[in-house]
Amino acid sequence: MNFKRSTTIALTVAVAFFMQNLDTTAVNTAIPKMAESFNTDIIHLSAGITSYMIALAIFIPVSGWIADRFGTRKVFCTAIVLFIISSILCGISQSLMQFVLCRILQGMAGAMMTPVGRLAVLKATPKNELVKVMNYITLPALVAPILGPLVGGYLATYFRWHWIFFLNVPISIICIILALKHMPKDDEDKVTIKKHFDSVGFVLSGLGLSGFMFGMELFSQNGIAYWLPASIVITGLILIYLNFKYSKCTSSPLIDYSVLTIPTYRITIFTGTISRMIIGVAPYLIPLMFQIGFGMSPFESGLLFVATMVGNLSMKTITVYVIRRFPFRNILIINGALIGLFTFLTSLLLPTTPVYLIVLLMFVSGMVRSMQFTSITTLAFSEIPESHMTAANSLYSTIQQMSAGMGIAMGAVILRFSNIINEGQKGIYKVADFRLAFIVIAILAFIHLYGYTKLAPDAGDAVRNKKAS
Repeated sequence: MNFKRSTTIALTVAVAFFMQNLDTTAVNTAIPKMAESFNTDIIHLSAGITSYMIALAIFIPVSGWIADRFGTRKVFCTAIVLFIISSILCGISQSLMQFVLCRILQGMAGAMMTPVGRLAVLKATPKNELVKVMNYITLPALVAPILGPLVGGYLATYFRWHWIFFLNVPISIICIILALKHMPKDDEDKVTIKKHFDSVGFVLSGLGLSGFMFGMELFSQNGIAYWLPASIVITGLILIYLNFKYSKCTSSPLIDYSVLTIPTYRITIFTGTISRMIIGVAPYLIPLMFQIGFGMSPFESGLLFVATMVGNLSMKTITVYVIRRFPFRNILIINGALIGLFTFLTSLLLPTTPVYLIVLLMFVSGMVRSMQFTSITTLAFSEIPESHMTAANSLYSTIQQMSAGMGIAMGAVILRFSNIINEGQKGIYKVADFRLAFIVIAILAFIHLYGYTKLAPDAGDAVRNKKAS
C-alpha cells in the first residue's frame, strides 16, 4: 500500500518536474523570436535565463525550512499556483524588463516546487522501494532537455513563443489536482517544527550561490573577458565557504552541511556533480555540433537527438534490475566508463556519418546517461536518516540545479578553448572544434571515476535489497 502511494506521489511530482524542465529548455530555442518581439538584441535575452537561474539558487535552500514549517503538500501546491501565475505573466510580457521580473517570480516558484516535490516522495517512500520511485522523478531531468528544444522550436516557428509559457497552465492544474488527491495531509496537520529562520545563512547562501551561478552563466557568453566571470565565481565560492563555516556555529542552519559526513551522500555531491555536468553537457553541445558543424536545421538536429530520449526511456525498465543485481560502486564505475567511451565516439562523428549510426550512438548514449543519473540520485538518499532528509534534500536540490548550469558553462568554455587551440576564427566553430571538445570531456569522464572507487562495496545496500525495511 505504501509503495502504491509513493509511486502515485512520484508520478505527480515527475509531471511537475517535467513541466519545469521543459519550460526552461524550450525558452532557449525561442530566444531569437522573443528578441524580435521585445525589439532588443538576442544577447540581452540572456538576462531572462540568468534571472531564472539566480532565483532558483537563492530560494532552493530555503525551501526545506518552508516545507518543514508549513507542510510539503501545502507548499508544493502553492508553488505550482505561483508557477501558473508567473508563467501567464511571462507569456503576456510586453518588454524585456517585464519578462525578466516575471522570470524571477517563476524561478522562486520553481525553487519551491522541485525540492519540496522530491521531499514529499522521499518522506512517503520506504528505503527498499527507493530505487523504483527514483526512476520516475529522475526521468524529467533527462528527457526534458531533449524534448524542450523541439517543443520550443515548434511553438516559436508555427505558433508564437508565448505558448511555451501558456502550455504550463493545463499541466500545472493537473499537478495540483493529483497532489491534493494523493499527497498525504498528515504532515500538514502534524507540523509543529518552529525552527529559527537562519537569516544570516540565507543572505550568505543567496549571495554566494547566485554569484556562483551568474559567474558560470557568464562563462558561456561570447565577448566577455574570462577574468570577470572568474572573479564573480571566486567571490561566490568565498561566500559559500563562509556560510559553511557559519553553519557550524548555529543550531538551525539554513543549509545543514553536516549531512556531508555520510560517505555515500558526500560522494554523490562531489563526484556526482561532475557526472551530472558531463551528462548535462550533451544536450548543449551535440545539437550545436549538428547545426553548426553538420549544417542541419534546428528542427533536424532536434529530431536526431530525440534518439537519446528514446534511450533514456528504454533504460528505465532495466535500471531497477541492474541496481538490484549489482552494487552501486560497480555500476557507477563501469557505466561511467561507458559514458566516457560514448562521449569519445561522439567526437568521431562527421557530416558524412550515416544517419543510422548517429541514431544508434545517440540511443545507447541516452541509455548509459540515464543509468548513471538514476543511480547517483538513488544512492544519495540511500543512507540518510529520516531526521536529516529535509537537510539532505535541500542541499542536493541546490547542487543539482547548479550542476546543470555548470555543465552548459563547461561545454561552452571547452568549445571556445578548442577553437583557440585549432586556431579557428573567433566565434566560428568547425567540426574539429567540437571533436576536440568531446575528447576533453571524455577524458574528464574517465578521470573523475576515481571518486567512485572511494565507495564501500556495500554502499547503498539498504535500497538495493527488496526485503530491507
